Amino acid sequence: MTRDDAPQNLRTLLECLEQAGEPGQDVTLASMLEATGQRSFGALLLVPGLLVFSPLSGIPGLPTFFAAMVGLIALQLLIGRDHFWLPQWLLGRRAPRSKYDRAMGFLKRPAGWVDRIIRHRLTFFTSGLAVRLNAVLCLLIAATMPPLELIPFGNSIAGAALSLLGLGMMARDGALVLLSISMLGLLGYLLTRLWM
Repeated sequence: MTRDDAPQNLRTLLECLEQAGEPGQDVTLASMLEATGQRSFGALLLVPGLLVFSPLSGIPGLPTFFAAMVGLIALQLLIGRDHFWLPQWLLGRRAPRSKYDRAMGFLKRPAGWVDRIIRHRLTFFTSGLAVRLNAVLCLLIAATMPPLELIPFGNSIAGAALSLLGLGMMARDGALVLLSISMLGLLGYLLTRLWM
């Protein structure tokens, strides 16, 4: 898949993700990224964000794994890299096919509604210096994910924030980026409840 025919909305991205890997076999992160054909910052955030938002966030260790991936991508963006590198131990991480397929079904339900509301707006939140600031936002979201594993499905909120940010960057919809920023407050509240 080339950059020109890469997914332009959430439903198409999910349809590509459904094709990841071989039928009946576990799905690796490498096969997910290969299926989507995405190399953009937004898409590289959207894939882990969606998976952490889905019921897969209940798999112990998976949110922390995706937090490491998001942190690595965000750090590379902050130092000015145009192409992102991920280590083989990250790319080789796998999810059971049955749980992965259920997660895709869960995510496809709201996809049509989400695609109807996204549009090019407030694009200054998705370009220029804002991209670096969004990378810092990613690091903050990723930092909440390991401790939130102690709250059942607590990482679904972190996944939603990351998904909004990734989708906003991919679709150049700054309103979604603002929604993602507002969710940091909810994540902070959850963390304070955890430590009290």
